[in-house]
Amino acid sequence: MQITVLGGGVVGITAAYELQKDGHLVTVIEKNDTVGSETSWGNAGLIAPGHSFTWSSPSAPMTMLKSLVSPNQSIRFKPSLDPDLWSWSLKFLAQCTQSRSARNTERKYRLASYSQTILHETIRDTEIDYDRVDRGILYFYRDPAKLEAGVQHMRIMEELGHRIDVLDRAQVLDLEPALSAVGHKIAGGVYCPTDESGSCHKFTAGLAEHIKRNGAEIRTGETVTALDAEGDRITAVHTDRETLKADLYVMALGNGSPFLSRTIGESLPIYPVKGYSLTLPVGNNPNPPTVGSVDEENLVAVSRFGDQVRVTATAEIAGHDRSHRPEDFRFMADVVRELYPEGADHDRPHMWAGLRPMTPTNLPYIGRRKHANLYYDTGHGHIGWTMSHGSARILADAVAGRAPALDLASINDG
Repeated sequence: MQITVLGGGVVGITAAYELQKDGHLVTVIEKNDTVGSETSWGNAGLIAPGHSFTWSSPSAPMTMLKSLVSPNQSIRFKPSLDPDLWSWSLKFLAQCTQSRSARNTERKYRLASYSQTILHETIRDTEIDYDRVDRGILYFYRDPAKLEAGVQHMRIMEELGHRIDVLDRAQVLDLEPALSAVGHKIAGGVYCPTDESGSCHKFTAGLAEHIKRNGAEIRTGETVTALDAEGDRITAVHTDRETLKADLYVMALGNGSPFLSRTIGESLPIYPVKGYSLTLPVGNNPNPPTVGSVDEENLVAVSRFGDQVRVTATAEIAGHDRSHRPEDFRFMADVVRELYPEGADHDRPHMWAGLRPMTPTNLPYIGRRKHANLYYDTGHGHIGWTMSHGSARILADAVAGRAPALDLASINDG
């Protein structure tokens, strides 16, 4: 079949790869000049099944409420007159019960864990270099009481089958000597040795080149504007250049998906959650980080990508605005300077802000809805890099009529 994939982020490119493996002729349409240049560019880079907790949890409503008066919260809610914000927020809050949160976390973990398995297959088959670090991820704490609470929280992942190791201060520093400057402030940590990290952007670009060499067409700098439908079939896709036809279409547009789906009368409750990141050159500094980590009390994540350090923080529900100011990064810059004073060139930051495409459950939409030849692979939220590979395989299985390794109903938000 001729399949057109709408969107060239990591979700769209991994979908195109899996579909091409099944023998389909694939075209990818991406509005930016390069693939993987929005959310896939500036994310934390963590492949983290061990951190698959859903954000729609019993604590989230109070956190969002507190953020109206105190910005120092893990989720910031900024009210506006946008009706989509309020519609999505009500659906999000409906998922914040104990039972729904537990169910969604389990579903999210199953997809994330499966996805990591598929990633390893892709690495083996393509040999893409993306600055992979497979030494696990460290979640460390400064306060003993918060460490104990964190350990108990992570037991949820252990019960789902994920390996966690509880480390004391000395073990944390043995694992990550680059934290020695703040070793006296660290109480301990939780270590997930099977988690990993790497540059999502570099992986996406590498996989795009791989599928191009194998016959895929990747059309960049081209914006999808509308879909045409007749009955239960999509008949064409319109871009700002021309009208294109295919046998089957895949919507992998992230935050753009709800706008396009409306052109065919389909509602998708996906709303952007803004995140901020700093990218710092390692330079000649002698003690850069060697393992992906999260300062759990400051909610700052740090990854090493070759000669760069990526620092991420903040979840801000504030619409589609990607703008940012230097002061937006001051806190995370101070934290990473404290943690790794000899780990990067702290005075040479690249500042970035991007939008995570979040569903109320934090689970993506995968598969068909109203139209027989339109498949969705969208809404992957804050761990899209982690879940993209499994989503792509599940999508390809559904297109081929194979039974997916994970039943769609067990992981799908739609």
